[in-house]
Amino acid sequence: MERTTAGWGSGLLGVVIFSGSLPATRVAVAEFTPLFVTSGRAAIAALLGAAFLLGLRQAMPARGDLLPLLIVAIGVVVGFPLLTGFALQHITAAHSVVFIGLLPLSTALFGVLRGGERPKPVFWIFSSIGAATVAGFALYQSGGGSMAGDLLMVAAILLCGLGYAEGATLSRRLGGWQVISWALLLSLPVMAVIALATTPASFADIGWRAWTGFAYVSVFSMMLGFVFWYRGLALGGIAGVGQLQLMQPFFGLLLASLLLGEPVAWTMIASTIVVILCVAGAKRFA
Repeated sequence: MERTTAGWGSGLLGVVIFSGSLPATRVAVAEFTPLFVTSGRAAIAALLGAAFLLGLRQAMPARGDLLPLLIVAIGVVVGFPLLTGFALQHITAAHSVVFIGLLPLSTALFGVLRGGERPKPVFWIFSSIGAATVAGFALYQSGGGSMAGDLLMVAAILLCGLGYAEGATLSRRLGGWQVISWALLLSLPVMAVIALATTPASFADIGWRAWTGFAYVSVFSMMLGFVFWYRGLALGGIAGVGQLQLMQPFFGLLLASLLLGEPVAWTMIASTIVVILCVAGAKRFA
């Protein structure tokens, strides 16, 4: 019980940190290109991860862990940041963030396929209701949407769910922060080259808001958030703790409203209540 409670607490902290990712990304891609934001944040986070790995003298991962680490890198280091970066050039942060409500279902599905978990049938009912609530809220809100942006967000959600499930399975052996650190290092050579190739010709016209968004996604979204998130998934279960992501859209919408001045519909309150009940039900039957 203590292990499960610690997992849910750690997972919730990770969700709170991730909630600022899309608003911060939207601010960053307003003045940087999506390729620079994706590669630059990964390169900076990889250097932080390398410092942790060297400072704490962590052993190299086994050869059999390289392919899972590559899947993690493709899913959460490259795929999700890049696709959301492109999506946010077509849609608002408030619109994009509601797609995160589909992440729990995606994570749970890959948790079954890759993590060997077997939640109870009732779990899928609560998970589906929660996902449908968020999707319905997105359709009702509908403002700031576009077909290209929505399709990019769906692809990002699928890759991210795979990366979360794969990373959580690895975390049981390697540890949460070790997994994201090794995945970042694995992608560093490619990300560093792309970052150098897409570096703006001049930083003189880049405003502080873009720099702040870039710093947030580099340090918090790409590194620190995963420390808590992968620990939570490993301790509390991929499918169960993954349902906490249902809360992320509403945390994100609140941030989008406070920081970017984007409108938030009153229906968010009703949707949030339904989502909280779904998370509680999913936790019971995971």
